[in-house]
Amino acid sequence: MRPSINPGSVPRLPRHVKLRHDKARDRWLILVPERVLVPDDTAVAVLTRVDGARSVQDIAEELARTYEAPVALILADSVALLQGLADKGFLAVMEADHA
Repeated sequence: MRPSINPGSVPRLPRHVKLRHDKARDRWLILVPERVLVPDDTAVAVLTRVDGARSVQDIAEELARTYEAPVALILADSVALLQGLADKGFLAVMEADHA
């Protein structure tokens, strides 16, 4: 069973998944065993903030400030993106401790 992503989820890349910048081609790559994914600019903006400490809500709020965009829209897009990665086993999550 794959984790369910919500605004309180704290995503992290598991050991077998790496986000790397390919300097030769000037593009970001998601490296997983025997696969290479090329994320778009929106995915890169989210994934470079996935650190195992920030919640999806925190990431969306930071992106909303950076890009002067509605946080609700960014949050919805971020949840969809991260859920897709979690469904493929490319993302691990834990729930944030919010009282």
